[in-house]
Amino acid sequence: MSDPRRGTPIKLGFVINDIATERNDYTTIRLARVAANRGHSVALIGLAGFIYDSDGSVRAHAHVPRSDSYQDDDALLAELQGEDAQAQRICVDELDVLMLRSDPADEVNERPWAPNSGLLFAQLAALKHVIVLNDPTHLTDASNKTYFQHFPEEVRPVTCISRDPDEIKAFIAEHDGHGVIKPLQGSGGQGVFVVTPESDANLNQMIDAVIRDGYAIVQEYLPGASKGDLRLLTLNGRPLQVDGQYACFRRYNDSGDARSNIKAGGKIEMAAPDEDALRLAEIVAPKLIRDGMYLAGLDIVGDKLMEINVDTPGGINMAEELTGVDFSSHVVADLERKVRLRDQYNRTLSNVELAMM
Repeated sequence: MSDPRRGTPIKLGFVINDIATERNDYTTIRLARVAANRGHSVALIGLAGFIYDSDGSVRAHAHVPRSDSYQDDDALLAELQGEDAQAQRICVDELDVLMLRSDPADEVNERPWAPNSGLLFAQLAALKHVIVLNDPTHLTDASNKTYFQHFPEEVRPVTCISRDPDEIKAFIAEHDGHGVIKPLQGSGGQGVFVVTPESDANLNQMIDAVIRDGYAIVQEYLPGASKGDLRLLTLNGRPLQVDGQYACFRRYNDSGDARSNIKAGGKIEMAAPDEDALRLAEIVAPKLIRDGMYLAGLDIVGDKLMEINVDTPGGINMAEELTGVDFSSHVVADLERKVRLRDQYNRTLSNVELAMM
């Protein structure tokens, strides 16, 4: 007897940095396992695995799960990274959905060419009516933190972007010696410095450490950040919720490190979005929808957004473990729905339209 939870099988691809660097606590692995367990064909494609074939098709070397039943994320990852694991040559154009899940911050030093290359291949796949999420054309526009500056001013901290140390120092001085300095490109808490009047003696070194690789973004320091931030996931431009439970949690660091990002050693606890968080989500929704940002992560401190993660928003697995709610199956079922809509409209809907409906 068929499992009523499973929709019509679809072909689902995930673009990742590299199969060797995937971890069992990544949202991508969780979504891939849930999709495989629902009977879908799943393929994981590293950024270096794409091929533009001589016949004009987009192909890739991909790792494909061999089973349709995995007990947990560890089981799937162990198979994909096992000694006998082999990549298969697949046709990307034949996928129904391609989810872009690579983290550009992980490629800054060793493979700076990789993120943009992945986006360009994804754009070619979208031309063949593969549903690409998030929309690859707008993701290219969002390749650094200047994308954040296109959202309404009231949701953002006061910001300066410069490579001039004097400009950066002047901004810090205007904010009574407080601020946050971080690279314009990158994420995951890497290269982030919190400036206070007490750290003034090290300001030059902080600035040099950031601008040696490009522009620095300098923001006002939000006092509430010392208690961590709120990660609120959005789907189709709206807060992701199932049965009234939001995919939301608080990230904090009790080690004295100001960074609450999980990659930087942060911890998590359950949290519900307050009125400020829901208001911020409402304000940013129109641009997320217009840009085809299907899955995004809003990082919130008080009544301001610290950042909007549209490249590889994570935390679905964490939200599930804190709440017991199956957000992953909700996402995969939504992908099934989008494929049905694409086919019902004879593939005449644009990628951005499909991404957000």
